[in-house]
Amino acid sequence: MPVDFNPPFYIRSTVAQTLLASSKLGSSGPYPMQQAAREVILRPFGEVRLQGFYSPQSRGSIRGVAMLLHGWEGSANSAYVLRTGEFLYEHGFSVFRLNYRDHGDTHALNPGLFYAVLLDEVFGAVQQVAQYEQELPFYLAGFSMGGNFALRVARKCVDHPIASLRHVLSVSPVLDPARSTQAIDQTPLLRAYFRRKWARSLRRKQACFPSLYKFEDILQLATLSEMTEALIRRYSDYATSADYFRGYAVLGDALANVNVPLTILTAQDDPIIPVQDFSNLKLSPSTELSIQCYGGHNGFLESLAGKAWYERLIAEQWRI
Repeated sequence: MPVDFNPPFYIRSTVAQTLLASSKLGSSGPYPMQQAAREVILRPFGEVRLQGFYSPQSRGSIRGVAMLLHGWEGSANSAYVLRTGEFLYEHGFSVFRLNYRDHGDTHALNPGLFYAVLLDEVFGAVQQVAQYEQELPFYLAGFSMGGNFALRVARKCVDHPIASLRHVLSVSPVLDPARSTQAIDQTPLLRAYFRRKWARSLRRKQACFPSLYKFEDILQLATLSEMTEALIRRYSDYATSADYFRGYAVLGDALANVNVPLTILTAQDDPIIPVQDFSNLKLSPSTELSIQCYGGHNGFLESLAGKAWYERLIAEQWRI
């Protein structure tokens, strides 16, 4: 494990780390990974279609294939995904950046709405990408909601192993969605940020499928909790948002049987993921939990140049 994360004082605060995570710091040119990227439409099962961007490595020996999972209402082009992807591409990895349904510019690809419980389609996408260069080691990294997906992928690999998977990194993962939603609602800046992005996404979905969705009244609600409750009751098979949240929570012994190398990174000052959520996790011998004093949510930036401390974890665990 690298030396603990200790950012300079001027970007040490929770607010600074959390806001800088989604800033364009460190994601501005040159863009070798993005220049090499090509759009891919995956069909993980049935009629489901998911968009991704694959940047095959073209220089020298290839270290492996890395797949990156973004956070809720982020995308394959989120700043933290681009920064991490460029770092990996620079160090010899082919990189695949996935968009979940209704993220990025994918609202028209599937009539059904995005729900975080849709693990099977994300897992199916992971399986397919792992086959791209199946003779090479495969690595997975997820951030925030993507970190939650990464944890559940690691757990699903117990019964459905991916032979080439060498390591999973989960940064600032959501463990208890109900508590995290409440934490966002209690922080006006975060509530406004996520509510604005979600409202924009719902409007785009309604425009693509006007006969299926009417969100006008839901968009008038003030909090994410209220919006989630209304959406779940109207457009899902769940009776309440509490039932829905339990469907993708990662609590108690949920990770106790994980048998792939897994690293979980979180911060004590994360304003969205209460650090107490990690205290009752029962972890397997293959899992390492790193709780840092600083980092905010999804941040861990060491400088205004955009270099992230978790790149050190990647370098150590992925043998860069």
